[in-house]
Formats: sequence, structure tokens, C-alpha cells
Amino acid sequence: MEQGYRHTKIIFTIGPASSDEAVLERLIRAGADTCRLNMAHATHEWTREIIRRVRRVSERVGKPVAIMMDVKGPEIRTGVLEAPIALSFGDRIDFVLDGAPAVDGVPAVSVNYPGILEDVAEGAIVLVDNGLMRFRIIEIQEDRLKCEVVIGGMLTSRRHVNLPGTTVNLPPLTEKDKEDIAVATEEEVDFIALSFVREARDVELLRDHLREIDSPARIISKIEDQTAIANMDAIIEASDAIMVARGDLGIECPYQTLPVIQRKIIQTCIRRGKAVIVATHMLESMIDSPIPTRAEVSDVANAVFEKADCIMLSGETTVGKYPVECIEVMSKIALEIENTTEHNGVAGGPEVMLHRPKDKMLRSAVSLARDLRKSGIIVFTRSGYLAQMLASMRPMGCPISAFTDDPVLYRQMKILWGIEPFLLKFSKDAEVTIREAFERLKEKDWVQEGDWQVIIINVLAGEQVIDSIQMRRVE
Repeated sequence: MEQGYRHTKIIFTIGPASSDEAVLERLIRAGADTCRLNMAHATHEWTREIIRRVRRVSERVGKPVAIMMDVKGPEIRTGVLEAPIALSFGDRIDFVLDGAPAVDGVPAVSVNYPGILEDVAEGAIVLVDNGLMRFRIIEIQEDRLKCEVVIGGMLTSRRHVNLPGTTVNLPPLTEKDKEDIAVATEEEVDFIALSFVREARDVELLRDHLREIDSPARIISKIEDQTAIANMDAIIEASDAIMVARGDLGIECPYQTLPVIQRKIIQTCIRRGKAVIVATHMLESMIDSPIPTRAEVSDVANAVFEKADCIMLSGETTVGKYPVECIEVMSKIALEIENTTEHNGVAGGPEVMLHRPKDKMLRSAVSLARDLRKSGIIVFTRSGYLAQMLASMRPMGCPISAFTDDPVLYRQMKILWGIEPFLLKFSKDAEVTIREAFERLKEKDWVQEGDWQVIIINVLAGEQVIDSIQMRRVE
């Protein structure tokens, strides 16, 4: 096996700092597994070009890179201001529907969501600009929320608005999202990340839409508010993967609860066999600094200790000065933690829930591979289910080589913990397929002759297809 085998996968967000082909190549070689496109401000022309560029560089490097499109989703923002407004504690401000005038000399700031007047209650809190400014609603009128400043600041145009503890009645998919997803489908994007998921029905609506347009993309649901936390189990069950989106989540929920929420989401995803991503502010200081803070190192390490499938970079690689260094830092931290005695232990993590008989077969395969020296697991899959369940069992120190003949699934497996995907044309003869897999692994220096491998494959017994586990030495 090649040196530095890392179980935890790394996602980077592409932007001006990372979109150059030379930088992309360095990012992929440094260990990037998935590229995220943030569609909040992206044009379709830019999106198409970037997707094709990532694919081109990935092919040149010889390493698959999945692509995730993070759609903007419904959001509440303030309107355009003629000039910034300086606000101090105790000042008054009105949040108004478009066209409503200022009254009694109180600044009037428009919001883009008419339903806000019905959703909130007097005494509730309104957070603006990622929670940097805080307002208390003192009165709700026909066309405005009259508020008092609790924490002030300089309010500028088009700032993000959060309503913690409030259930808003916004659609899960906007028209812009559908237009962006159409481009994603044409360009064969692997994942759609759905923002502000509040209930399982939001995920089901997106899945219905993907079926209608014949998209094979898998759905990553972003957990970002208290409503999503309340409906967490159903959302996880409906989704292909989950993102712990700590930006809005840390605003919508009391910040001291965030570590507890993160751990609970990760454990639930592992138990249910779903991939989970930890995102936002992981190496924020490295936007300007070549090294992380000690607190950031501990934060990344904690996500690895908790056995998240992926850790993700946002601003660090979109506008930061050190995008490649960020990948290298994450990779070093993950490798160090994964190599510790504590992390290598079997105990300490949640057990995946076994629903099907073949799930128990996978458990046996993992147990067998752990008992053998210098061993790994080889799995052949067309749906990805076997690879996903093996990943959820978190077999430390046991590399899993997942072979598929589906190019889309080949990339989609890049977010699964511990899975190294390979693209291979399957033969009708299982023995031929196994031998070709051995050759591919030897070419990549993934195995050597004499190494034990536990094989999970379908074999024909007469006219019946049987799931089998084989213990084989590499020849």
C-alpha cells in the first residue's frame, strides 16, 4: 500500500485562489478528494468551465475528484442601502417589506421575505450579518418589524438574516436552484448539497426533481438550524449524506451546544450508514496565515477522532493565500490522529445498525480482515451500498478497495471514509474480475504479492447469484 493512506476525506471549495489549473493540480496531489462549488454567486458559464477544468486536471493527475454543487437555497437578506448605517445598543431600526417608508426618523431596512411578519413573534431575536448584529423585536406592524438594537455595528447592503428558533415557510428549492441543478446534470456533477434543510420532505422534493431530470447526483443535506436538529433522524434517513454546516448552525443554535450537536450528528450518521461532512471555519486563520492556530488543529483533530467521513474547507481555499497548505495541514492532522493507538482501537465509536443479512456478512468480512496481517478488503459494487456500509463500520488500519464499472459511482465513493475507489470493467467470470483487480492494485502499489485480501463479490452457483466472502493471497 502507498504511504500515508488516509481514511478521512478532504473537501475543498473552489474559488479565485484555487481555480488555476496549476493550483488545482497541486491541491489534488496534496490530497483533495472532492471539489465544492458554492453557487451563491456563481454564473453558469463559470460553473461549466470550472467543472470541466477540474475533470481535466483530475484525469491528468490520475486521481478521481468528485464534484459537489452547493445550491444557494432559500435565504433571508436585507436589501440594498444607499449608505451604511451605524447602529449602537438601544437604537431603533425597522425591518420592512419592500416599498415601506421610514417612519419617525427610524432607519427602514427592507428584507426579501414577505412571510417574516407572520413567522416571528414579539420579543424574538433577529440576527444579521452572520450573527454579528443582534436585534430584539419590540412590535410587529402591518408592513414592518420594529426592533431595538442589542448588539450594534455597521449595517451594509444585502446582509444575511437569521431567525433563531423560528420556523420559516420558505420553499426548499428556488428557481435559481433548479436552473443551477440543470447545469449540474448536464455536466454530470456527483453531489447536490441542499441548503437550509428543515425536514425530510425537503430532501424528497429534491430527489423527485433529480429523478424528473434524470440526474444520478446524490443528495447532501446541510444541517443549519434548530428545525433541522429537531427533525435530524428523518433527514438523515432521507439523505445520501449529511453536512454539519457550522456557520449558520452556530448562529441559529447556542454556540455552546455546537460541539454536542456535531458529535450527535456524526454518531447518528455512522449508525445509519450515511456519510457525514464537518464544515466551516476549520482553518479560518489560514486565509491569511501559512500555519493554523492550535485551536484549529484541535478542531480538525476532533472531527477525525469522531470519525467523520469528510472535513471541508471553504474560504480557506476560495480566497485564502495558502490553499494548498490548507490541504496539507488537514492531511497531516488526519494521518497523525488515525495512526494513534486510541483512534485505532475497535471500541469508542458508534456501531453501524445492521438491517440486512448482507450487512452481517460485511461485519464478518471486516472481522476477518482485522485478524489477518497486512490485509485489506476488496469489494465489487454497482450501487455503492456495500462500500458505504463497509465505510460506516470504520475498520481502522484496514484499507478498503472498492471496484465499480460505473464512472459516476467511482467518483461518488470519494466521500466515503476509508474507501479507495477504482474503475474496472467487470467480467462475467468472477475469477477474471478478481485477478484484474489484483493487477490494478499492484500497479498502484496498493498491495504486494503475498498480501492477504478479503474479497466481497457476487458469484454464480448454477443460475443463482450468491454473495460471497473469499480470503485470498495476492498473486
